[in-house]
Order: sequence, then structure tokens, then C-alpha cells
Amino acid sequence: MTVSRKIVLHFPKRLVDQPMISRLVKHYDLDFNILKASVTPDKEGLLVLELKGKQEDYEKGVRYLTETGVTVQSLSQNVTRNEERCTHCGACITICPSGAFELDPISRIVSFHDKKCLACGLCLKACPPRAMELHF
Repeated sequence: MTVSRKIVLHFPKRLVDQPMISRLVKHYDLDFNILKASVTPDKEGLLVLELKGKQEDYEKGVRYLTETGVTVQSLSQNVTRNEERCTHCGACITICPSGAFELDPISRIVSFHDKKCLACGLCLKACPPRAMELHF
């Protein structure tokens, strides 16, 4: 079974200069798409990516990363909407490149689909009540 997951990787500074992602491709037969990266030598690195491959290979690849010292989290844990703040104004809908927001035409309620989210951060700037939150 093939899976596609969006994950956030936190690299300790000792691993920033290591070829971790190329090893995922070579040794675990995984495809990747980098969605966001912030990697500075001698500092912690952050990488948001989509990993695709067989379920078994994905699990082995993630195990390799965690055993090496990389913290792996699901992207959906890092991008959230504060429901108490959201006014369902719809400002996020037009700015989102991935279509992670959807307006119900009858109720006029905006839904957030975190699995579609790319963590680009555009909705954070567009949201008047600051209901969208990014936790990296």
C-alpha cells in the first residue's frame, strides 16, 4: 500500500550537514517534496516535506530518522485553527494555494482541511482575527 504523508522534521545542529533526505530515497525507496525548509549550519534545522512510498518503507524511513536524532511530527499537529477566534470571514480561502479551506455555501462556515495544508503561512497573514496558528 502506497502512502503520502506531510511531516515536519526538526534536525539537531549535529545533523544539519548530513544527507538525511537522500538516504530516505536511496535506502528506503521514498519520494519527497520539500514544502518548507530552514536549515542553517551550526543551528537546528526545520524541514516540512511530503513523503511518499510503500507503508513499510515509510515506517522504516521514519524509524531511521528518529533513531538518528531527528524529531518527526505530522504536519497536521503544527498547523491549527483556533476555533474560538475564527469568525469564518473567508479571507483564508482566496489566499490558500492548496485549497485547505472550504466555504459551505449554505451555512457560510469555513472548514479547514489540515491534510491539504502546505504550511506556507499565507493564511496566518491573511486572517484578520489571527485564528490560524503555526507551531514549529
